[in-house]
Amino acid sequence: MESSPTSSGYHILIDQIGHLLVEGRRKAAQSVNTILVHTYWEIGRYIVEYEQKGNERAEYGTQLFERLSKDLTLQYGKGFGRSNLFQIRNFYIKFQKVQTLSGKLTWSHYVEILKSDSDLEISFYAKQCEKERWSVRELKRQMKSMLFHRLALSKDKEGVMKLANEGHIIERPEDLLKDPFVLEFLNIPIHHSYLESELEDKIISQLQQFVMELGNGFAFIGRQYRMSIGGRHFRVDLLFYHRILKCFVLIDLKRGEIDHQDVGQMKLYLNYFKKEENTEGDNSQ
Repeated sequence: MESSPTSSGYHILIDQIGHLLVEGRRKAAQSVNTILVHTYWEIGRYIVEYEQKGNERAEYGTQLFERLSKDLTLQYGKGFGRSNLFQIRNFYIKFQKVQTLSGKLTWSHYVEILKSDSDLEISFYAKQCEKERWSVRELKRQMKSMLFHRLALSKDKEGVMKLANEGHIIERPEDLLKDPFVLEFLNIPIHHSYLESELEDKIISQLQQFVMELGNGFAFIGRQYRMSIGGRHFRVDLLFYHRILKCFVLIDLKRGEIDHQDVGQMKLYLNYFKKEENTEGDNSQ
């Protein structure tokens, strides 16, 4: 007997086909993107090699790009404006080894990354964007918030070079820190005197953005996490777990500068987690 179009088996068939189509389209889009990025890299290589022959560069200068733009547009359509050709040329200059190109980054990612001020920044954002799978929008936000500079502030020259070449690697608790954290997505007016509870509410309402600002590896556990210590009840504002360092991360929000009492209170919380919450395999740093 043939299955009815309304049977559970038919719906499973629809789901299976749907999954295949979605995955196939994703792979097709990724392949097209990879081919496009490599094509622009090759175009940039041709332009640079043509310039380096000497005569043409001396004769035309920037007129070469005006001529190229006109002729390529006439023959192949849009996408070859003078500024686009400069970007393509610069793309090759900054990424002269084709092996360094990522199949996970689109041409739009590379256009934004090339706006960086230095080769170190370019290398860092390319690595970090690939590792954390940033959208172009998130990449723009991280660059605008000067993520590279915030992370580099706490590092020596060797550390900055490693940051640029490998991206931000989490190996120690200190690696979780940025100076400062940028939370512009909370939309709090600059001169607004907000309560700690108000700040907490805004963070929870923009939790995904907040976790992305914290960095790779954070998992949200809860807010106002309750602890019973010595017969008294305490609450920590925000609790996270870091899956790479395998430790809890406690955040207590303060309006002003912290004092010795704040530090002592946080030590109390950390000791509680070390004794009561950590399980086998958890670190207590």
